[in-house]
Amino acid sequence: MKPNTHALTGFMELLPQQQQEFDRILAIISDEYQRYGFTPLDTPIIERTETLLAKAGGETEKQIYRFTKGDNDLSLRFDLTVPLARYIAEHRSELVFPFRRSHIGKVFRGERAQHGRFREFFQCDIDVIGENNLSINYDAELPRVIFAIFKRLDFGDFLIKVNNRKILTGMMEQFGLAGQTQVIMRLIDKAEKISREDLISELKDLGIEQEKVDSLLNFIAISGMPADVIKSLRNLNFTNETFLVGVSELETVTNMMAAMDINDSNYGVDLAIARGLDYYTGTVYETYLKEYPSLGSICSGGRYDNLTSYYTNEQYPGVGVSIGLTRLFDQLTELGLVSAGRKTTADVLVIPYSGNELGNALKIADQLRGAGVNTDILLENYPLKKSFRYADKLGVKHVIVVGSEEIKTGNYTLQDMTSGVKQNAPIDEIIRTLS
Repeated sequence: MKPNTHALTGFMELLPQQQQEFDRILAIISDEYQRYGFTPLDTPIIERTETLLAKAGGETEKQIYRFTKGDNDLSLRFDLTVPLARYIAEHRSELVFPFRRSHIGKVFRGERAQHGRFREFFQCDIDVIGENNLSINYDAELPRVIFAIFKRLDFGDFLIKVNNRKILTGMMEQFGLAGQTQVIMRLIDKAEKISREDLISELKDLGIEQEKVDSLLNFIAISGMPADVIKSLRNLNFTNETFLVGVSELETVTNMMAAMDINDSNYGVDLAIARGLDYYTGTVYETYLKEYPSLGSICSGGRYDNLTSYYTNEQYPGVGVSIGLTRLFDQLTELGLVSAGRKTTADVLVIPYSGNELGNALKIADQLRGAGVNTDILLENYPLKKSFRYADKLGVKHVIVVGSEEIKTGNYTLQDMTSGVKQNAPIDEIIRTLS
Protein backbone atom coordinates (compact mmCIF):
# COMPACT_ATOMS: atom_id res chain seq x y z
CA MET A 1 0.00 0.00 0.00
CA LYS A 2 1.30 3.46 -0.93
CA PRO A 3 2.09 5.90 1.95
CA ASN A 4 -0.40 8.69 2.69
CA THR A 5 0.90 11.83 0.95
CA HIS A 6 -1.35 14.32 2.75
CA ALA A 7 0.43 16.72 5.11
CA LEU A 8 -0.34 16.14 8.77
CA THR A 9 -3.32 18.05 10.14
CA GLY A 10 -2.24 21.34 11.68
CA PHE A 11 0.87 21.69 9.51
CA MET A 12 0.73 24.33 6.76
CA GLU A 13 1.94 23.32 3.30
CA LEU A 14 1.82 25.92 0.54
CA LEU A 15 1.99 25.85 -3.25
CA PRO A 16 4.93 27.71 -4.82
CA GLN A 17 2.92 30.83 -5.63
CA GLN A 18 1.55 30.96 -2.06
CA GLN A 19 4.98 30.33 -0.58
CA GLN A 20 6.41 33.30 -2.44
CA GLU A 21 3.75 35.59 -1.01
CA PHE A 22 4.33 34.17 2.47
CA ASP A 23 8.06 34.79 2.06
CA ARG A 24 7.40 38.34 0.82
CA ILE A 25 5.45 39.14 3.98
CA LEU A 26 8.08 37.46 6.14
CA ALA A 27 10.81 39.50 4.41
CA ILE A 28 8.98 42.77 5.14
CA ILE A 29 8.67 41.86 8.81
CA SER A 30 12.34 40.85 9.00
CA ASP A 31 13.41 44.00 7.14
CA GLU A 32 11.54 46.31 9.52
CA TYR A 33 12.82 44.47 12.58
CA GLN A 34 16.40 45.01 11.40
CA ARG A 35 15.66 48.58 10.31
CA TYR A 36 14.92 49.35 13.95
CA GLY A 37 18.14 47.73 15.10
CA PHE A 38 16.89 44.37 16.34
CA THR A 39 19.62 41.75 16.02
CA PRO A 40 18.39 38.52 14.40
CA LEU A 41 19.20 35.34 16.27
CA ASP A 42 18.02 31.76 16.40
CA THR A 43 17.90 29.14 19.12
CA PRO A 44 17.68 25.36 18.70
CA ILE A 45 14.29 23.93 17.76
CA ILE A 46 15.00 21.09 20.21
CA GLU A 47 15.55 21.98 23.88
CA ARG A 48 15.85 20.00 27.09
CA THR A 49 12.36 19.40 28.40
CA GLU A 50 13.33 20.63 31.87
CA THR A 51 14.38 23.93 30.30
CA LEU A 52 11.12 24.46 28.44
CA LEU A 53 8.95 23.48 31.40
CA ALA A 54 10.91 25.42 34.04
CA LYS A 55 8.24 28.13 34.12
CA ALA A 56 5.34 26.27 32.53
CA GLY A 57 3.42 23.09 33.15
CA GLY A 58 -0.20 22.03 33.02
CA GLU A 59 -1.59 22.64 29.53
CA THR A 60 1.85 23.46 28.14
CA GLU A 61 3.22 20.11 29.24
CA LYS A 62 0.32 18.39 27.51
CA GLN A 63 0.95 20.28 24.26
CA ILE A 64 4.69 19.93 23.80
CA TYR A 65 6.18 17.42 21.37
CA ARG A 66 8.37 15.40 23.72
CA PHE A 67 10.67 12.47 23.04
CA THR A 68 13.68 10.62 24.44
CA LYS A 69 17.01 10.20 22.65
CA GLY A 70 19.48 8.12 24.63
CA ASP A 71 19.39 9.47 28.19
CA ASN A 72 18.08 12.89 27.12
CA ASP A 73 14.51 14.06 27.71
CA LEU A 74 13.94 16.46 24.79
CA SER A 75 11.12 18.61 23.40
CA LEU A 76 10.40 20.87 20.43
CA ARG A 77 10.15 24.54 21.43
CA PHE A 78 6.54 25.70 21.87
CA ASP A 79 7.32 29.43 21.73
CA LEU A 80 10.33 31.73 21.27
CA THR A 81 10.16 33.49 24.64
CA VAL A 82 11.22 30.61 26.89
CA PRO A 83 14.27 29.84 24.69
CA LEU A 84 15.10 33.56 24.84
CA ALA A 85 15.09 33.41 28.65
CA ARG A 86 17.52 30.48 28.56
CA TYR A 87 19.67 32.28 25.97
CA ILE A 88 19.92 35.42 28.13
CA ALA A 89 20.84 33.38 31.20
CA GLU A 90 23.51 31.48 29.25
CA HIS A 91 25.10 34.41 27.36
CA ARG A 92 24.41 37.38 29.66
CA SER A 93 28.11 38.15 30.17
CA GLU A 94 28.63 38.36 26.37
CA LEU A 95 25.63 40.57 25.53
CA VAL A 96 25.22 44.36 25.52
CA PHE A 97 22.15 45.62 27.39
CA PRO A 98 19.58 46.82 26.54
CA PHE A 99 19.69 43.80 24.24
CA ARG A 100 17.50 44.11 21.12
CA ARG A 101 16.67 40.76 19.59
CA SER A 102 14.49 39.58 16.73
CA HIS A 103 13.66 35.94 16.17
CA ILE A 104 11.61 34.52 13.32
CA GLY A 105 11.19 30.77 13.44
CA LYS A 106 8.90 27.78 13.74
CA VAL A 107 7.41 26.62 17.02
CA PHE A 108 5.42 23.47 17.73
CA ARG A 109 2.37 22.73 19.85
CA GLY A 110 0.64 19.38 19.93
CA GLU A 111 -2.80 20.83 20.51
CA ARG A 112 -6.02 19.87 18.77
CA ALA A 113 -5.80 21.17 15.22
CA GLN A 114 -8.74 23.37 14.28
CA HIS A 115 -9.57 26.32 12.08
CA GLY A 116 -6.99 29.06 12.59
CA ARG A 117 -4.82 26.96 14.92
CA PHE A 118 -1.71 25.09 13.85
CA ARG A 119 0.63 22.56 15.38
CA GLU A 120 3.62 23.99 13.53
CA PHE A 121 3.72 27.72 12.92
CA PHE A 122 5.99 30.71 12.41
CA GLN A 123 6.38 33.26 15.18
CA CYS A 124 7.97 36.65 14.43
CA ASP A 125 9.22 38.10 17.72
CA ILE A 126 11.11 41.19 18.83
CA ASP A 127 12.16 41.93 22.40
CA VAL A 128 14.21 44.50 24.27
CA ILE A 129 15.85 43.10 27.40
CA GLY A 130 17.36 45.24 30.15
CA GLU A 131 19.79 44.42 32.91
CA ASN A 132 18.23 45.15 36.33
CA ASN A 133 15.92 47.77 34.79
CA LEU A 134 14.51 48.86 31.42
CA SER A 135 13.11 52.27 30.50
CA ILE A 136 9.36 52.48 29.95
CA ASN A 137 10.17 54.31 26.69
CA TYR A 138 10.87 50.94 25.04
CA ASP A 139 7.24 50.00 25.67
CA ALA A 140 6.33 52.76 23.19
CA GLU A 141 8.96 51.87 20.60
CA LEU A 142 7.67 48.36 19.87
CA PRO A 143 4.24 49.61 18.69
CA ARG A 144 6.16 51.97 16.38
CA VAL A 145 7.79 48.94 14.75
CA ILE A 146 4.42 47.20 14.42
CA PHE A 147 2.95 50.39 12.95
CA ALA A 148 5.71 50.48 10.31
CA ILE A 149 5.20 46.81 9.41
CA PHE A 150 1.44 46.92 8.94
CA LYS A 151 1.66 50.16 7.01
CA ARG A 152 3.98 48.41 4.54
CA LEU A 153 1.92 45.23 4.41
CA ASP A 154 -1.19 47.30 3.62
CA PHE A 155 -3.84 44.80 4.75
CA GLY A 156 -6.20 47.67 5.56
CA ASP A 157 -6.64 50.01 8.50
CA PHE A 158 -5.45 48.64 11.82
CA LEU A 159 -5.57 49.55 15.49
CA ILE A 160 -2.93 48.92 18.16
CA LYS A 161 -4.72 48.65 21.51
CA VAL A 162 -2.64 49.45 24.58
CA ASN A 163 -3.24 48.93 28.29
CA ASN A 164 -1.27 48.35 31.49
CA ARG A 165 -1.91 45.34 33.73
CA LYS A 166 -0.96 47.39 36.80
CA ILE A 167 -4.07 49.46 36.19
CA LEU A 168 -6.26 46.34 36.22
CA THR A 169 -4.42 44.85 39.21
CA GLY A 170 -4.74 48.10 41.18
CA MET A 171 -8.38 48.49 40.24
CA MET A 172 -9.19 45.01 41.58
CA GLU A 173 -7.25 45.69 44.76
CA GLN A 174 -9.25 48.90 45.12
CA PHE A 175 -12.49 46.88 44.73
CA GLY A 176 -11.35 44.27 47.25
CA LEU A 177 -10.86 41.53 44.65
CA ALA A 178 -7.09 41.07 45.00
CA GLY A 179 -7.37 37.34 45.68
CA GLN A 180 -9.05 36.75 42.33
CA THR A 181 -6.91 39.01 40.16
CA GLN A 182 -5.55 36.41 37.73
CA VAL A 183 -8.83 34.62 37.04
CA ILE A 184 -10.69 37.94 36.60
CA MET A 185 -7.94 39.15 34.22
CA ARG A 186 -8.49 36.07 32.06
CA LEU A 187 -12.22 36.78 31.93
CA ILE A 188 -11.65 40.46 31.09
CA ASP A 189 -9.23 39.44 28.34
CA LYS A 190 -11.95 37.46 26.57
CA ALA A 191 -14.65 40.11 27.10
CA GLU A 192 -14.83 40.85 23.36
CA LYS A 193 -15.16 37.16 22.50
CA ILE A 194 -18.22 36.41 24.65
CA SER A 195 -21.54 38.15 25.27
CA ARG A 196 -21.97 40.64 28.10
CA GLU A 197 -24.45 38.26 29.71
CA ASP A 198 -21.96 35.38 29.66
CA LEU A 199 -19.24 37.62 31.11
CA ILE A 200 -21.54 38.73 33.93
CA SER A 201 -22.51 35.11 34.58
CA GLU A 202 -18.87 33.97 34.77
CA LEU A 203 -17.97 36.85 37.11
CA LYS A 204 -20.89 35.99 39.38
CA ASP A 205 -19.80 32.34 39.36
CA LEU A 206 -16.64 33.58 41.09
CA GLY A 207 -18.79 34.85 43.94
CA ILE A 208 -18.51 38.53 42.97
CA GLU A 209 -21.57 40.53 44.01
CA GLN A 210 -23.57 42.47 41.43
CA GLU A 211 -22.33 45.91 42.55
CA LYS A 212 -18.71 44.96 42.00
CA VAL A 213 -19.54 43.25 38.69
CA ASP A 214 -21.12 46.51 37.51
CA SER A 215 -18.08 48.48 38.69
CA LEU A 216 -15.74 46.15 36.78
CA LEU A 217 -17.75 46.39 33.58
CA ASN A 218 -18.07 50.18 33.83
CA PHE A 219 -14.32 50.42 34.40
CA ILE A 220 -13.25 48.45 31.34
CA ALA A 221 -15.81 50.38 29.24
CA ILE A 222 -14.00 53.70 29.78
CA SER A 223 -12.97 54.90 26.32
CA GLY A 224 -11.88 57.89 24.28
CA MET A 225 -8.63 59.39 23.10
CA PRO A 226 -5.64 58.30 25.23
CA ALA A 227 -5.47 61.63 27.07
CA ASP A 228 -9.21 61.44 27.81
CA VAL A 229 -8.91 57.90 29.18
CA ILE A 230 -5.97 58.93 31.40
CA LYS A 231 -8.01 61.87 32.70
CA SER A 232 -11.01 59.62 33.40
CA LEU A 233 -8.81 57.17 35.31
CA ARG A 234 -7.34 59.93 37.45
CA ASN A 235 -10.81 61.34 38.12
CA LEU A 236 -11.75 58.04 39.77
CA ASN A 237 -9.58 59.22 42.69
CA PHE A 238 -8.32 55.71 43.41
CA THR A 239 -5.62 55.62 46.09
CA ASN A 240 -4.12 52.24 45.21
CA GLU A 241 -0.39 52.67 44.50
CA THR A 242 -0.21 49.93 41.84
CA PHE A 243 -3.09 51.59 39.98
CA LEU A 244 -1.45 55.02 40.08
CA VAL A 245 1.87 53.64 38.80
CA GLY A 246 0.02 51.87 35.96
CA VAL A 247 -1.79 55.07 34.94
CA SER A 248 1.48 57.01 34.96
CA GLU A 249 3.19 54.34 32.82
CA LEU A 250 0.29 54.26 30.37
CA GLU A 251 0.43 58.03 30.02
CA THR A 252 4.17 57.90 29.34
CA VAL A 253 3.76 55.16 26.73
CA THR A 254 0.90 56.85 24.84
CA ASN A 255 2.69 60.22 24.89
CA MET A 256 5.84 58.54 23.52
CA MET A 257 3.81 56.77 20.82
CA ALA A 258 2.48 60.16 19.70
CA ALA A 259 6.04 61.55 19.71
CA MET A 260 7.12 58.63 17.52
CA ASP A 261 4.65 59.72 14.82
CA ILE A 262 2.26 56.79 15.14
CA ASN A 263 -0.98 58.01 13.58
CA ASP A 264 -3.53 58.65 16.33
CA SER A 265 -6.08 56.69 14.29
CA ASN A 266 -3.87 53.60 14.55
CA TYR A 267 -3.59 53.29 18.32
CA GLY A 268 -5.72 53.74 21.40
CA VAL A 269 -6.21 52.69 25.00
CA ASP A 270 -8.46 49.70 25.71
CA LEU A 271 -8.84 48.85 29.40
CA ALA A 272 -10.18 45.39 28.53
CA ILE A 273 -6.82 44.32 27.08
CA ALA A 274 -5.28 42.14 29.78
CA ARG A 275 -3.33 39.40 27.94
CA GLY A 276 -4.16 36.07 29.54
CA LEU A 277 -0.53 35.09 30.23
CA ASP A 278 0.44 35.75 33.82
CA TYR A 279 4.05 36.72 33.10
CA TYR A 280 3.01 40.14 31.73
CA THR A 281 3.54 42.74 34.44
CA GLY A 282 2.87 46.13 32.86
CA THR A 283 2.19 47.43 29.34
CA VAL A 284 0.23 45.04 27.09
CA TYR A 285 -0.69 45.30 23.40
CA GLU A 286 -3.12 43.76 20.94
CA THR A 287 -3.34 44.70 17.24
CA TYR A 288 -6.50 44.33 15.14
CA LEU A 289 -7.52 44.92 11.54
CA LYS A 290 -10.42 47.35 11.83
CA GLU A 291 -12.38 45.92 8.89
CA TYR A 292 -11.92 42.32 10.05
CA PRO A 293 -12.47 42.17 13.83
CA SER A 294 -13.37 38.49 13.55
CA LEU A 295 -9.67 37.75 12.97
CA GLY A 296 -8.97 38.66 16.57
CA SER A 297 -5.54 39.92 17.56
CA ILE A 298 -2.94 39.69 14.77
CA CYS A 299 -0.03 40.88 16.89
CA SER A 300 0.34 40.96 20.67
CA GLY A 301 2.82 41.32 23.50
CA GLY A 302 3.79 43.35 26.50
CA ARG A 303 6.15 44.05 29.39
CA TYR A 304 7.52 41.31 31.63
CA ASP A 305 9.81 41.90 34.58
CA ASN A 306 10.81 38.34 35.41
CA LEU A 307 11.92 36.83 32.09
CA THR A 308 14.84 34.79 33.42
CA SER A 309 13.73 34.20 37.02
CA TYR A 310 13.70 30.40 36.52
CA TYR A 311 17.24 30.35 35.11
CA THR A 312 19.19 32.98 37.08
CA ASN A 313 18.81 35.13 40.19
CA GLU A 314 19.70 38.27 38.25
CA GLN A 315 16.95 40.60 37.03
CA TYR A 316 16.37 40.95 33.27
CA PRO A 317 13.13 42.84 32.58
CA GLY A 318 11.94 42.99 29.01
CA VAL A 319 9.21 44.01 26.60
CA GLY A 320 8.28 42.18 23.41
CA VAL A 321 5.72 41.69 20.68
CA SER A 322 4.99 38.74 18.42
CA ILE A 323 3.27 38.22 15.08
CA GLY A 324 1.85 34.72 14.54
CA LEU A 325 2.57 34.71 10.81
CA THR A 326 1.22 31.26 9.90
CA ARG A 327 -2.20 31.90 11.43
CA LEU A 328 -2.31 35.44 10.03
CA PHE A 329 -1.39 34.31 6.52
CA ASP A 330 -3.99 31.54 6.59
CA GLN A 331 -6.77 33.90 7.64
CA LEU A 332 -5.78 36.68 5.24
CA THR A 333 -5.75 34.15 2.39
CA GLU A 334 -9.30 33.09 3.26
CA LEU A 335 -10.40 36.73 3.20
CA GLY A 336 -8.74 37.29 -0.19
CA LEU A 337 -6.38 39.93 1.25
CA VAL A 338 -3.33 37.95 0.17
CA SER A 339 -2.91 37.35 -3.53
CA ALA A 340 -0.88 34.42 -4.80
CA GLY A 341 2.50 35.25 -6.21
CA ARG A 342 4.23 33.71 -9.21
CA LYS A 343 5.37 30.10 -9.36
CA THR A 344 9.03 31.08 -9.71
CA THR A 345 11.45 33.60 -8.30
CA ALA A 346 12.90 34.16 -11.77
CA ASP A 347 12.09 37.35 -13.65
CA VAL A 348 13.63 36.07 -16.88
CA LEU A 349 13.65 32.67 -18.56
CA VAL A 350 16.49 32.11 -21.05
CA ILE A 351 15.51 29.61 -23.75
CA PRO A 352 18.20 28.04 -25.97
CA TYR A 353 16.66 27.38 -29.38
CA SER A 354 18.46 24.03 -29.55
CA GLY A 355 21.30 22.17 -27.90
CA ASN A 356 23.75 23.98 -30.17
CA GLU A 357 23.08 27.31 -28.43
CA LEU A 358 23.15 25.98 -24.85
CA GLY A 359 26.70 27.19 -24.07
CA ASN A 360 25.90 30.76 -25.16
CA ALA A 361 22.57 30.66 -23.29
CA LEU A 362 24.37 29.65 -20.09
CA LYS A 363 26.75 32.61 -20.43
CA ILE A 364 23.85 35.02 -20.99
CA ALA A 365 22.04 33.66 -17.94
CA ASP A 366 25.15 34.19 -15.83
CA GLN A 367 25.50 37.77 -17.15
CA LEU A 368 21.94 38.50 -16.11
CA ARG A 369 22.42 36.97 -12.65
CA GLY A 370 25.66 38.90 -12.23
CA ALA A 371 23.70 42.09 -12.87
CA GLY A 372 21.21 41.16 -10.16
CA VAL A 373 18.43 39.83 -12.41
CA ASN A 374 16.78 36.64 -11.15
CA THR A 375 17.21 34.27 -14.08
CA ASP A 376 16.17 30.73 -14.94
CA ILE A 377 17.37 28.76 -17.96
CA LEU A 378 15.41 26.01 -19.67
CA LEU A 379 17.67 22.98 -19.97
CA GLU A 380 15.03 20.77 -21.57
CA ASN A 381 15.13 20.53 -25.36
CA TYR A 382 11.52 21.63 -25.88
CA PRO A 383 9.99 22.94 -29.11
CA LEU A 384 9.71 26.75 -28.97
CA LYS A 385 5.93 26.78 -28.46
CA LYS A 386 6.17 24.38 -25.55
CA SER A 387 8.99 26.47 -24.07
CA PHE A 388 6.75 29.56 -24.12
CA ARG A 389 3.86 27.61 -22.57
CA TYR A 390 6.23 26.58 -19.80
CA ALA A 391 7.31 30.21 -19.29
CA ASP A 392 3.68 31.28 -19.16
CA LYS A 393 2.78 28.67 -16.53
CA LEU A 394 5.74 29.68 -14.38
CA GLY A 395 4.72 33.31 -14.53
CA VAL A 396 8.11 34.70 -15.55
CA LYS A 397 7.98 38.32 -16.61
CA HIS A 398 10.32 38.09 -19.60
CA VAL A 399 11.77 35.53 -21.99
CA ILE A 400 15.00 35.68 -24.01
CA VAL A 401 15.40 33.16 -26.86
CA VAL A 402 18.99 32.33 -27.79
CA GLY A 403 19.27 31.10 -31.38
CA SER A 404 22.08 30.96 -33.95
CA GLU A 405 21.01 34.25 -35.55
CA GLU A 406 21.00 36.04 -32.17
CA ILE A 407 24.46 34.72 -31.39
CA LYS A 408 25.73 35.82 -34.82
CA THR A 409 24.35 39.39 -34.62
CA GLY A 410 24.80 39.88 -30.86
CA ASN A 411 21.22 41.17 -30.63
CA TYR A 412 18.73 39.29 -28.47
CA THR A 413 14.97 39.65 -28.19
CA LEU A 414 13.54 40.37 -24.74
CA GLN A 415 9.83 39.57 -24.76
CA ASP A 416 7.45 40.84 -22.10
CA MET A 417 5.21 37.86 -21.27
CA THR A 418 2.32 40.05 -20.15
CA SER A 419 2.13 42.64 -22.94
CA GLY A 420 3.91 40.68 -25.68
CA VAL A 421 6.12 43.74 -26.38
CA LYS A 422 9.56 42.81 -27.73
CA GLN A 423 12.89 44.61 -27.48
CA ASN A 424 15.74 43.62 -29.80
CA ALA A 425 19.10 44.78 -28.45
CA PRO A 426 22.56 43.71 -27.25
CA ILE A 427 22.56 41.92 -23.91
CA ASP A 428 24.11 44.92 -22.09
CA GLU A 429 21.18 47.10 -23.16
CA ILE A 430 18.71 44.39 -22.13
CA ILE A 431 20.36 44.24 -18.71
CA ARG A 432 19.91 48.01 -18.33
CA THR A 433 16.24 47.59 -19.19
CA LEU A 434 15.78 44.88 -16.59
CA SER A 435 17.86 46.47 -13.81
